[in-house]
Amino acid sequence: MSTALDIQHLPEQHTFAAVVDGHRCVADYRLDGGVMRMTHTFVHPALEGRGIAAQLVQAAFAWARAQGLKVDPVCSYVRVYLRRHPEWHDLQA
Repeated sequence: MSTALDIQHLPEQHTFAAVVDGHRCVADYRLDGGVMRMTHTFVHPALEGRGIAAQLVQAAFAWARAQGLKVDPVCSYVRVYLRRHPEWHDLQA
């Protein structure tokens, strides 16, 4: 079970970010009309397997839903996450 993170949405940087054990972890996106293109996720290798990327993606998806956006999972991690979590399928562009 992962611990809830303090995730910051930094719209000017087009990213959702959290600092975990001194490492910055991110889920990056770009907006294209009504579509949020999820382009990149990064979690330091020492932190892998703790559910950090999943929490970042969930925060991004929740924001996209609240904004009425669709999501294009360009990043391979986001694509797999979306495929495995049907509760977010309505967001797929």
